[in-house]
Amino acid sequence: MSEEQKEELTVETEAAETEKKVEAAAEETAEVVTDEKPAKSSRKGRGRKQKIENVEEKPQSEWTERVVQISRVTKVVKGGKKLSFRAIVIVGNQKGQVGVGCAKASEVIIAIQKAIADGRKNLITVPIFKTTIPHPITGRSGAGAVMLRPASEGTGIIAGGAVRSVLELAGIENILSKSLGSKSPLNAANATLDALKKLTPFNDVAKRRGLTMAELLN
Repeated sequence: MSEEQKEELTVETEAAETEKKVEAAAEETAEVVTDEKPAKSSRKGRGRKQKIENVEEKPQSEWTERVVQISRVTKVVKGGKKLSFRAIVIVGNQKGQVGVGCAKASEVIIAIQKAIADGRKNLITVPIFKTTIPHPITGRSGAGAVMLRPASEGTGIIAGGAVRSVLELAGIENILSKSLGSKSPLNAANATLDALKKLTPFNDVAKRRGLTMAELLN
C-alpha cells in the first residue's frame, strides 16, 4: 500500500471514531434529560401541596346580614337630578342581638356596606323566654305598627317581610305577629325593633314583686 492510501485509511478511521463518540455523548445527554424531568415535576407537585396545606380557613362570623330592600332614590338638585340607592339591612347573630341599618350611596354595594355598619351600631338585646317572647307587646314606628304574641313550641314564626327577617335574626323560633298600618319595610322593621325593646324579662318582674321565678310562673 502506498503512503497516500495509508493516510486515507487513518482519516476514515478517525472520522468513524469521532462519529461513535458523538453518538455516545448524545445518548448520555438524552438519558440525563429523561431522568431529570420527573424530578422537576415532583418538585413542582411538592411545592403546590405545601402551598395548599399552608392556606388556613377563615373563621366564619357569627353575624348574619340580610338585605330587606334596595330602592332607587332621585333627588332634584340645581342642574338636574341626582340618582342614588337606599339599602335596608338587618343584622343579627340569632342569639338575642339584632339591629336595623339604613344608608344611601351612589352604588348599591357601598349602600349595603354602610347599612351593615349602621345596623351593627344600633344593636339591641332581646329577652328570649325558651324559644319565644315573654309577653304580648305592640311596637310603633311612624304610621306603622307591629303586634307580637308569644306562641307554643312548634308554631314557628308567623310573620312576613321585614318583620320575619328581624325575628329570625334575633333568634326567636316561635311567635305570632300582625303588621298594622303602614306597609313600608323600614317602618315594619323599626316597629318590630321598638316592640322587642319594650319587652321585660321575667327576672325583672320577679324582682319588682319580690317573688322567685317559680312563684311568678306558677
